[in-house]
Amino acid sequence: MPPANNWLPLWRVAGGDRGALRLLYRDTSAKLFAVCMRILRDEGEAEDVLQDVYITVWRRAGTFDPGRASPITWLVAIARNQSIDRLRSGAVAKRMQAIDEAPEVSDNAPIALAQLESSQERQRLMDCLGELEPRHAIAVRSAFLEGDAYDELARQMNIPLGTMKSWIRRSLLRLRACLER
Repeated sequence: MPPANNWLPLWRVAGGDRGALRLLYRDTSAKLFAVCMRILRDEGEAEDVLQDVYITVWRRAGTFDPGRASPITWLVAIARNQSIDRLRSGAVAKRMQAIDEAPEVSDNAPIALAQLESSQERQRLMDCLGELEPRHAIAVRSAFLEGDAYDELARQMNIPLGTMKSWIRRSLLRLRACLER
């Protein structure tokens, strides 16, 4: 029996349907490429990793568990993990500047105090997100931390676009009030 429609393409890919993989690529490649670019900061490397992501999806679509994550969350996790693996492998580091150029490279790392403040602000934000209704918090996280479009979120959550916009607008107002306390 096929699963729910929101992960039907993955189920079809697991069955060896190349057309389903093509549709999945069409619908998700831009988002996954953005994930790869954000981590790798190199277009060529991001393109290579994206190709590896879809090879992995082709091979492992049958392992997707809709009880653990949404399809896009599963795909983003694969893209993120493979991008991080590429960074760790040193493939991207080989393209970095030589050590002789180090005096000309600025250090943009925040000082310890700034890191502490950033960590505290992040914790306050997470605490305030925890005060929202769970579905609203998921929508805000998806829109602003994962970059999902409102219409995509509305479709995923099976609600009207106007409702999604209202949820996010009201949630942002509540977050601002919470953060100002």
